[in-house]
Amino acid sequence: MRAIQITEFGGPEVLRLAELAEPVAQPGQLLIDVAAAGINYADTHSVENSYLSSSTLPMVPGGEVVGRTPEGRRVVALTATGGYAERAVAWENMALDVPDEVSDGAALALVVQGLTAWHLLRTSARLAPGETVVVHAAAGGTGSLAVQLAKHFGAGRVIATASTKEKRDLALELGADVAVEAEAEGLKERLVAANGGAKVDIVLEMTGGPVFDASLAALAPFGRLVTYGMASRTEPKPVTAGQLMAHSRAVIGFWLMHCVGKPALHAEPMAELLRLTASGELKPLVGEAYPLSEAARAHEDLRARRTTGKLILDPSR
Repeated sequence: MRAIQITEFGGPEVLRLAELAEPVAQPGQLLIDVAAAGINYADTHSVENSYLSSSTLPMVPGGEVVGRTPEGRRVVALTATGGYAERAVAWENMALDVPDEVSDGAALALVVQGLTAWHLLRTSARLAPGETVVVHAAAGGTGSLAVQLAKHFGAGRVIATASTKEKRDLALELGADVAVEAEAEGLKERLVAANGGAKVDIVLEMTGGPVFDASLAALAPFGRLVTYGMASRTEPKPVTAGQLMAHSRAVIGFWLMHCVGKPALHAEPMAELLRLTASGELKPLVGEAYPLSEAARAHEDLRARRTTGKLILDPSR
């Protein structure tokens, strides 16, 4: 079968098309004929071995697929690796049936990024009705869903950040109340101004570095910053206990892998997300579909912030 395999760690250039043996489903696993594979920012870290969990060579990247089982079930599934391929295997409890009303791209948008957005707001930030939520990278896969879910869950105001006017306009179309420039310089002041001069309650942060620093400074007393990525590959300034106590602020880390295998944290939220999408209440933003052979270009575009929405790979091309 055709697959993307890496045999050395590095940037997008290490993603190469290869002919590999088909995977074999073990007891408790499903073999999936992949219709589309999802691309996540975490994949760019995995191929350079800078992710929270270590990668092992050789490796077929990709943690999510949508497709059909030999019995004809249409499922979306989390995979540890192996998604960038024509066929993949997944544990049965990591696969969910996809309603007919939900497209392949929309299903892929939900299984990692939708579930992440759900947990950032519900589990980590514990959003209360009327609170102000800042969503960074609001035109991206996770951010675009977080904007919609924050409004659905009762946020009083959603402030989006994005790097271009087009992306900020898109965030407003998705339901954000205000959209501001994402640049770190002056970010704290822009966030406070966007909230009518008051500091904010919740920030969903995945950039790291000075964006993290400015976001933390914009938090009101009892505010929560949830960190779930470091796209800049730059650590923020160290945060001390004294700083947190002095302002009654919280910094909360989130990694989706801690939800895996726990039905209340995986299957139940996913069922809600699929239901909201099938009914049209939630509209996943699906971006470009790249041929499998152009996985490297997809990673280049993602790292250069040239993309919007959920990016997918098409194994048929």
